[in-house]
Amino acid sequence: MAALKLKVTGMTCGHCKMKVERALQGVTGTYSAAVFQQEGEAEVDYDPAKTGPAEYVAAVERAGYHASVAG
Repeated sequence: MAALKLKVTGMTCGHCKMKVERALQGVTGTYSAAVFQQEGEAEVDYDPAKTGPAEYVAAVERAGYHASVAG
C-alpha cells in the first residue's frame, strides 16, 4: 500500500468536497480517500501496482478542480 497527499484548489463547499472524494475513490486500486476542504488537501491510500499519482491528479481535474502532489 502507498499513501499520497494532494493539494486541491477550487473547492468552495461541501458538495465540492464530496465530488472530489468520489472522483478519487473511483480510481482503480484505491483503498481509501479523504478530502479536507478547509485545508485544500486530500489523502489517498492505494495499490501502487494498479495506479499512481498521475491518475489521481487527472481524476480531480476531470471533476473540475485543480490538483497537484503535495510535498
